[in-house]
Amino acid sequence: MRDLRTAETFLFVPGDRPDRFDRAAESGADVVILDLEDAVAPANRSAARECVRSWLKAGGRALVRLNPRGTVDHEPDLDALRSVVDHVMLPKVESAAQAEATATALGAHTRVIALIETARGVHAADTIAASEVVVRLAFGNVDLAMDLGVEPDDCEALLTARSLVTLASASAGLYGPIDGVTTHLDAPGLVRSDARYAATLGFRGKLCIHPRQLSSARIGLQPTAAQVEWAREVLEDAPDGQARAVAGAMVDRPVEERAHDILQRAMAHD
Repeated sequence: MRDLRTAETFLFVPGDRPDRFDRAAESGADVVILDLEDAVAPANRSAARECVRSWLKAGGRALVRLNPRGTVDHEPDLDALRSVVDHVMLPKVESAAQAEATATALGAHTRVIALIETARGVHAADTIAASEVVVRLAFGNVDLAMDLGVEPDDCEALLTARSLVTLASASAGLYGPIDGVTTHLDAPGLVRSDARYAATLGFRGKLCIHPRQLSSARIGLQPTAAQVEWAREVLEDAPDGQARAVAGAMVDRPVEERAHDILQRAMAHD
């Protein structure tokens, strides 16, 4: 499992399908998310907890998405996972206190990926990102769209929310946030374009709901060939941040830093 702070592809697996856990771990996803929430029917959540706990205790490595605080399943999730996990995804986070209470309940070293998927959560994203227990923000486009009364794939309707989540992450010094799911399973071009759009807004990861989506998500998130070529040109014989013109455009230290970032991201895919 790749470091959650910089991982790109995150694959959900229903927590009540232990037959899929090992396959998911071998799928090439940077991070597997064993889901105790939306992917599991309420009647199956008790069994899902046991499946997830057993697999993790046997040495499996994954992130676990809990049920939201305030729901009947949240405390049982905590009881099942205490001392078993050190990182969790918490849905519908609307305050830093919620993330901190969950981390405290699971253990002093537990860290949280905060899933922002309500209007209240977006409004509080800056304080959530600033919490010492939060290592990354994720964007829940489907639930947020329901909260706002818009379509989950309407980029314009969710632009402000996505931008606020990105700004909150940058302000707190976190790596770019993780974008939400593409609900179409057999549309690789759509997954790729969704990921590329999110990347233009500063997102650096994507939630996936099927292994078929992973390669398309990864391609969409990585810098384009044109961006890599531009970055290399900018950094050729760079005189330590001194302002100059490259291909008719001004280049100074902030531009050089962007070029470095592009090349580092590109090399991560080599």
